[in-house]
Amino acid sequence: MTTQSHTPASTVHFEKIGQIALTVSDLARAKDFYQNTLGMRFSFETGPLAFFQCGDIRLMISAGDGAQPGGGIILYFKVEDILAVYDTLRARGVSFVDTPHLIAKMPDHDLWMVFLKDPDGNVLGVMCERPRV
Repeated sequence: MTTQSHTPASTVHFEKIGQIALTVSDLARAKDFYQNTLGMRFSFETGPLAFFQCGDIRLMISAGDGAQPGGGIILYFKVEDILAVYDTLRARGVSFVDTPHLIAKMPDHDLWMVFLKDPDGNVLGVMCERPRV
C-alpha cells in the first residue's frame, strides 16, 4: 500500500478571495438592491442563490430561514470617489449609518469610509483610498 505525500502547511498560500457568501431573508429584494441600487453586475441565479461579480470577487447571496443581519461580517467595497457614491446612493434611498469620514492618514493616501445597510440590515462598508498629492 502506498502512502499519500503530505504538503507542509508552510507551502499553502491563500492569496485571493474568490467568493463571499451573504445570507438574506428575501432573495428577490436583495437581488434588486445589490443589482439596481448598488449597481453590482449580476452574474447568474440558481435555486435560492444569486451571484454578482465585484471585480475579481464573486458575491453569493443566498436565501435562508432565520437570516441574522450582519452576523458579525462586514463587506467593504472599494470605490474611487466616496462622496459621489454616497450622494448617488442617498438619492436612491439607501440607509446610511454615518457620513463619509477620514479613518486614517497613510503614508501615500488617506483612508475614507462610510457604512450603509442593505434591506436585511447587513452593514456594508464603502472605502476609498485617496492618493496624497
